[in-house]
Amino acid sequence: MSTTPESDVGSGIDFQHEQDSAEFTELRKTHRSFVFPMAVIFLLWYFAYVLLADYAHEFMSIKVWGNFNVGLLLGLLQFVSTFGITAAYVSYSNRKIDPKATAIRTRLEAQEGE
Repeated sequence: MSTTPESDVGSGIDFQHEQDSAEFTELRKTHRSFVFPMAVIFLLWYFAYVLLADYAHEFMSIKVWGNFNVGLLLGLLQFVSTFGITAAYVSYSNRKIDPKATAIRTRLEAQEGE
């Protein structure tokens, strides 16, 4: 196996210590404060759609416009909500997560250079 600069990255860093650091704990807390609630909300929305499709045939077949019914509308909203969650996460990450992660990375790179 050859040794490349990429494989040597972090060789002088105590990753266990970094994982236990206050900065990294705060980064994990910030990440989880968005991801877990959003995952729960999306799963509830998804399972509500599946249950409605399975048990509420009359409701899902209500015509909204022409042959376009509530079932199709809610199905399309599943895609829209997925893209909305993605956009919200990117925005949240850019504002809250990335600055903290960059600070940690910069500090670790400085330690490694010493």
